[in-house]
Amino acid sequence: MNKNYDHCLEMLLEHEGGFVNHAEDPGGITNLGVTKKVYEDWVDRDVTEQEMRDLTAEMVAPIYKNNYWDRCKCNSLESGLDFTIFDWAVNSGPSRAAKALQKSVGATEDGAIGPATLSLVSNHGVEDLIENVYHQRQMFYENLKTFDTFGKGWTRRNEETKRASLEMMD
Repeated sequence: MNKNYDHCLEMLLEHEGGFVNHAEDPGGITNLGVTKKVYEDWVDRDVTEQEMRDLTAEMVAPIYKNNYWDRCKCNSLESGLDFTIFDWAVNSGPSRAAKALQKSVGATEDGAIGPATLSLVSNHGVEDLIENVYHQRQMFYENLKTFDTFGKGWTRRNEETKRASLEMMD
């Protein structure tokens, strides 16, 4: 349907920022939004903190494409909805983002976007789906134990994602 990956990745990396290792973040060492565990799984070996610090956008782009964009079938989603799902998939896991989309369209919430989900997506307005996923995402964040620590940033990110997604609509 569309080929927004590069543009969506650029916006996503603005959200993700650089190297962090926050004591209350269960992801641990993270750079450009990629956790040490995700990177180790990708390269199939243990990596050092310095290797994590040295990650570049070019190094993480294939991870985002394979593990999040393709897994959530974002190329099959309309412009705007693709970014909404992609950004949340990266932030909270592909299954959670997929289930939110499935809930929004009345599909079985199995966490894997397939032909049945995509068929139901086509019966809904893109703006309504973006809004619905936005609200589900915000409720999810507000129910996390770490909302007091990270909630302001998550809320800002969710709002920015919604705004950018609505601006992208065809």
